[in-house]
Amino acid sequence: MGNEKAVSGNTIPLHPRPITRALARASSNLTTSSEGAVATTLINNQGRVLRANSKRTASDDKNANAPKRRAVLNDITNVACENKIQIKKGRASSSRVTNAEVQVVCKGTNEASSCSFTEKPSSKLPPRPPGRSTSTVKRICVGGSSTVASIPKFIDIDSDVKDHLLCSLYAPEIHYNMRVAELKRRPSPDFMERTQRDVTKTMRGILVDWLVEVSEEYTLVPDTLYLTVYLIDWFLHGNYIERQRLQLLGVTCMLIASKYEEIYAPRIEEFCFITDNTYTRDQVLEMESQVLKHFSFQIYTPTSKTFLRRFLRAAQASHVMPSVEMEFLANYLTELTLVECEFLKFLPSVIAASAVFLAKWTMNQSSHPWNATLEHYTTYKASDLKACVQALQELQLNTKGCPLNSIRMKYKQDKFKSVAVFTSPELPDRLF
Repeated sequence: MGNEKAVSGNTIPLHPRPITRALARASSNLTTSSEGAVATTLINNQGRVLRANSKRTASDDKNANAPKRRAVLNDITNVACENKIQIKKGRASSSRVTNAEVQVVCKGTNEASSCSFTEKPSSKLPPRPPGRSTSTVKRICVGGSSTVASIPKFIDIDSDVKDHLLCSLYAPEIHYNMRVAELKRRPSPDFMERTQRDVTKTMRGILVDWLVEVSEEYTLVPDTLYLTVYLIDWFLHGNYIERQRLQLLGVTCMLIASKYEEIYAPRIEEFCFITDNTYTRDQVLEMESQVLKHFSFQIYTPTSKTFLRRFLRAAQASHVMPSVEMEFLANYLTELTLVECEFLKFLPSVIAASAVFLAKWTMNQSSHPWNATLEHYTTYKASDLKACVQALQELQLNTKGCPLNSIRMKYKQDKFKSVAVFTSPELPDRLF
């Protein structure tokens, strides 16, 4: 049974291996040396011959494992040139050049060629956050020689890299992406006149004022309230709705926002109960389906509260002790804008920056409410906020006599330091 193999009592026929020229030549060359190095020949099923070399010495292994010498790359382009980058103007960080005109000069062997390009941000997008540098460089001439002095320009609020919840390493890029995102899916300020015929701005204000009480009843986080109002406005921006279903839209949007922002969102039955069972569970589910389809299930957007947190952090950086009253006051002023449709013409970041501006002016008139740190992190100058700050002050003083006072009563509580009773003096033009 030369060509058979026994497996479990059975025999498996083995295919005979053909003798090839390579096999015959390898068989004739088989030798055994005195050092014990034997050359063997292995033949696979396809008839390929693999030769195992004789045993190599340690020096051979060392030479085999040594890196191979490679030729040096001299010039891999079709133009022999030396590239030099010259920053003509602008500001450069450690990783990139921002808003700078960069000139690349290529020098060849016989002639020099140059090309330049200018990197400019889009006019519709906010400026990209600069690097972590916190100082400007100023050249001073002393006794005929020039020295370089570093003058602090703004306070770095992202220097605490130990607190991982602050995302200090990524905070500038995260904030920039939110500034870009706030430009998308913004409801127009006149959507009531253009889209709605049965619902008015007053009805919307009453609904938002009531939702403030609901959020207090269920102790929801502020982000839930802000996201709820945004969902209502964006849905009304593109869909006609009767006034009988406006409250249904309100509780449904709060239900969706609660599912996104809250750890333990209230149940549908609780929202039905808060409306005195005016709407059934099935009606809420049907409205929820309509709202989610309208948003294509992409419900998140940066709100004024999102930007207010970072702007308050920049405002508190210049204080030796954090001002709790100023922080509560800025939150109060920002929340007041939820009731008024007119503030839809301002970006959420503008509203947040204006609230910080007016809160600082209300608490202290001895110094300018805006500084280099706030201008750096908000990317707004004081002149950019003039219209919004003035409108916000009218809302704070309630010059129009708005009867909706849920937010005012909320911030008159002791836990908010009763900041709703604060009033701000007249805003002089020198501030802007």
